[in-house]
Amino acid sequence: MELKEPQPQDRRPEGLGALQILPDEIICIILEALSPRDVAKLACVSSVLYIFCNEEPLWMKLCLENFDGTLQYRGSWKETTIEKLCLTKDITTISKSRLCFKGFSSLFLYKRWYRCHVAFENFSFDNGVVERIGDISSEEFRLRYDGKGPVLLTELANDWSAKHTWTLEKLAEKYGEVAFCISQTNADKITMKLKDYVSYMQLQNDEDPLYIFDPKFGEVAPDLLKDYNVPRLFQEDLFDVLDKDQKPPFRWLVLGPARCGASWHVDPLLTSAWNTLLQGRKRWALYPPGRVPPGVTVHVSEEDGDVNIESPSSPQWWLDIYPLLAEEDKPLECTQLPGETIFVPSGWWHCVLNLEASIAVTQNFVNEANFEFVCLDLAPGYRHKGVARAGRLAVEGQLGFSRDDRDVCHMNHDNLGSDRCCSGQDIVYSSDCLSMYLEENLNHYNSNWSGSSPIGQREVREWLHRLWAVRPSLREKIWKGACIALDAGKWLDRVTKICAANNLPLPSESEKLPVGTGSNPVYLIGEYVIKLYVEGGLESAVHCLGAELEFYDLLCDSGSPLINHVPYIFRSGFLSFSDGSYESTLWDGKEVPPIIAEFNLLAINSFPCDYSFSTWNKAKVESTVLEKKQSYKEESCSTANMSVWPYLIAKRCRGENVSHARRKLSEEDFFVLASFLGEQVCNLHTLPLPSMPTSCKRMRLNSYGQWDVAQLLTNQEENNSQMSSVTHNNFGPRDPFYGNHRIPAEWEPFITLMRERRKNVKESLKKWGDSTPNHLIEKVDDYLPPDPLVLLGINGVENGVLKLCKSPTWLHMDIMDDNIQMEPYVSDGLLSDAIQICSSSVNLIHAKKELDADRDGEGNKQRVMHPSYILDFSDLSIGDPVYELIAIYLDVFRGNSVLLKHFLLRYKLPLCSRQGCKGQTQLLEGASRADCQKSEQLSYQAMCYCLLHDDNVMGAIFSIWKELRKASSWEEVEITVWGTLNDYEDF
Repeated sequence: MELKEPQPQDRRPEGLGALQILPDEIICIILEALSPRDVAKLACVSSVLYIFCNEEPLWMKLCLENFDGTLQYRGSWKETTIEKLCLTKDITTISKSRLCFKGFSSLFLYKRWYRCHVAFENFSFDNGVVERIGDISSEEFRLRYDGKGPVLLTELANDWSAKHTWTLEKLAEKYGEVAFCISQTNADKITMKLKDYVSYMQLQNDEDPLYIFDPKFGEVAPDLLKDYNVPRLFQEDLFDVLDKDQKPPFRWLVLGPARCGASWHVDPLLTSAWNTLLQGRKRWALYPPGRVPPGVTVHVSEEDGDVNIESPSSPQWWLDIYPLLAEEDKPLECTQLPGETIFVPSGWWHCVLNLEASIAVTQNFVNEANFEFVCLDLAPGYRHKGVARAGRLAVEGQLGFSRDDRDVCHMNHDNLGSDRCCSGQDIVYSSDCLSMYLEENLNHYNSNWSGSSPIGQREVREWLHRLWAVRPSLREKIWKGACIALDAGKWLDRVTKICAANNLPLPSESEKLPVGTGSNPVYLIGEYVIKLYVEGGLESAVHCLGAELEFYDLLCDSGSPLINHVPYIFRSGFLSFSDGSYESTLWDGKEVPPIIAEFNLLAINSFPCDYSFSTWNKAKVESTVLEKKQSYKEESCSTANMSVWPYLIAKRCRGENVSHARRKLSEEDFFVLASFLGEQVCNLHTLPLPSMPTSCKRMRLNSYGQWDVAQLLTNQEENNSQMSSVTHNNFGPRDPFYGNHRIPAEWEPFITLMRERRKNVKESLKKWGDSTPNHLIEKVDDYLPPDPLVLLGINGVENGVLKLCKSPTWLHMDIMDDNIQMEPYVSDGLLSDAIQICSSSVNLIHAKKELDADRDGEGNKQRVMHPSYILDFSDLSIGDPVYELIAIYLDVFRGNSVLLKHFLLRYKLPLCSRQGCKGQTQLLEGASRADCQKSEQLSYQAMCYCLLHDDNVMGAIFSIWKELRKASSWEEVEITVWGTLNDYEDF
């Protein structure tokens, strides 16, 4: 009698305990949320958890999510992770051979293992649905394919040297030490040297292998650009009018092994693309616009229109989903061969799978055929983005599909219809049709912008304005796109009414679009500049205009030389819309006009103050509203519902701003600019502050974000409507941080604002996507002081009021290259005053050598332009002068420390007290002398303000100093970026 071997006991119940009720897929998702250290420890709990915790796909995900920098693969993802994250102290040994256990099986894990090892060499498919053609004229291509459907082009790369030089062996030999960006990570997060990547290709057995997908290969390996030319059919790219640093990513080197490839997606901004294959074979699958592939889910954020696509990996889709599709539901398919170029029109879904190791180059572009679709994708809102990608399912999703706080249309496509056109019963993929789904109540200037967008709002406005100037033959199309993206038609109507009411010339054909990159619409009309205030809604807009008018009056009365470098204000007022018509009302910034009183804004008009919407009121409201997480009367004051627009008319300045002139400025021009800014910022920071209403010092906003009017009236009686000047004897409410000692009233708005930003600093950094490395975000709380007040220095207490080491100054808050005007330089044979300043302040020849080295020896040598005006004071505030340096250094000087030093030589004012923080160690519980000394360093103060800024300052820093993405600490970032400040000695 034959004895049967006993069946092993099922390990799952005992090995997983309470977790046994969960599907294996959910267990894997839970493990992915743990840290590498915790996963390694969990593997020791049981045999079943050992199996789950030693899965290579798990360790691959853990490594890529927890590591920034240059990666070197060590034969397995577990070994790579342990080495790169320095976990060897916790995990002293790595078993070279895995333990084996009987009594456990998992279909989910088996299918994943199978996808890791399957070969795709014989997976080629081509049924001729995607045409393959040779020579074709540009006109025929435009009529038959551009914007209509994909096509394979076989002769566009015939004369490329890349056909012979772009082999794996030759590229590795020439560029082996060059680090390229890889896929499956956010841009620039992880790179691999090409020689290490080739080694990875040979060793890996990943389900979805990493592949090189580098948008900056032309910068790191410029010789590669010489090996190919943009095909003649795709020469036009309307983004080319932008500067290099403004243009969104548009070209990629694509290199990877078999099994890798892009999962289902629509190209960014609804651009079109061409992809030329040099080595290997690729299988393509495509669906028309609006036909979301089976197994793919689209999420569109109602908050900012961010599009997030959940898709299985390319191998998983081909192996698990594709075989189940009915014939009529299958995509268009083709296999791309070496030397062939595939064209993918705007809005088409596509998925790519490498059948063997492949090398390709691809570019996205905007041309006349897809221009309106790109403008549509740049418009604020979410509905049109969902419809463009999901067709009628996005519309149905608004009516009956489930939603959560983040997703406005959850579009799951398990049941697809047979319509293979645009999948919409009355939805056609045209800009006119899709524009019907734009949200009328949204405004481009004030809407939230998607953090994942490859281009910013400011760059969009600059792009359209430049196109309008350089492509007059396309103005009809550009105007239509501007009306879609910017609502340009409505803004033109408004500015036309303002011109008529103030007896100004009406906008000409060349003046129809707003200019500049600021947050408010600005128009150049003849000899005048017209700015409409919309940023932040009506409440904020009125305060911005009021503060700017107050500042200008004070500047005129002060005798400061700054008045010669601020544009003359001609007129200001409000444009209102009621009963189908516009009306303009003049306003000098003092009395509250009836049109504003009707909106029941904050009761500022009750203040005993010359300027009802003064700078102090603006700062107070901004800080306190942020503190309470309230918006100003959202329903009546939001931009969406605005029917009143504050406006300002100023005299137009000659020349152009630094943003436009940058490429033609010489070294001397930049030094003169630094001198000019140093002097004028000094003039601004020494300008007397406006009077502060006594009642403002003692008041707080109520729970509705409004001033307590009863308290206000009481304060008015007490103070007999008298104004008091700003001194340290004025005080705000008691501060619980410092034993209920009071903060000087003039500092309270600034400190309140910084404290609120300090509370949410991690969330603020994360909202900008991958601008800041995750490992640094996790350390930000330890780096920043618990209370930003210490950045001002505490020198003791006097009469219950904290004595601070700094005095507040006016802050422009936005001295960027688009807010500095330059005029053509005319030489009279003598050194100009600015050059004499430059020469007397620093050894110009030596400094120019430093700047020239910083710019790789490029640039003009002769004077071209000189600075004349500082523009746009609508963001005025009062606070720490160090805060002012951020925009100047990072945007205007682009991180050039030589120019920063030169600026400081002309600035001359103290940025910190020589007295030191004598009282901080007594007032700050647990604070050491070292901590206090750290807060005295100007580099630390500036770095803290960068982190507490409301703009994407860290994105600017890590784009200038790319190597700092690998920094191990914020201290390293601080010294690299701001270390120059620690050598500053004021005069």
